[in-house]
Amino acid sequence: MTVPPPDTGAASPGPAGDPGSVLAFDRLDDDAARALVTSWAAVPRWIDAVLAGRPYRSADALTAEADRLARTWTDDEVEAALAEHPRIGDRPVGDGAAAAASRLEQAASADPDADTAAALRAGNAAYEARFDRVFLIRAAGRSADEVLAELHRRLDADDTTERAEVADQLREIALLRLDRSIR
Repeated sequence: MTVPPPDTGAASPGPAGDPGSVLAFDRLDDDAARALVTSWAAVPRWIDAVLAGRPYRSADALTAEADRLARTWTDDEVEAALAEHPRIGDRPVGDGAAAAASRLEQAASADPDADTAAALRAGNAAYEARFDRVFLIRAAGRSADEVLAELHRRLDADDTTERAEVADQLREIALLRLDRSIR
């Protein structure tokens, strides 16, 4: 695999491992690249495959391949990756890249009014009792009321439909994180 020559217009990897451009991502050492891709979605097989595809040379190529690969996630891989995601309405803990991304993604829905916050807590509990997993949704760009409406809608889904929805939401979150870190 040939690594492209340095691009003087590309941003250098920052202290948090953010390469700033796909060309910088292509040049990251294996450990830094693995840490970055892991912060997008903690799915080991997917991480390995995304890394094996380097160099991508364009953001569109990286995004398309990451998306294609994410559509192959198994139920077990999605379930394992959910451990990295806090409950909607809970404050993400930790100082790693995944926790920082969760804080940013939940910003719009992070401080709901008391009634909405209570409804989110109750909805999370009902969801976890029904599906035995944390409720996962791409919160970025959604208000707390929109998240709550989606939670209520999804509580009526059958398990097969909801597993597909969770996988799709995890994929959307991963691609959003990818996009934020390379553009």
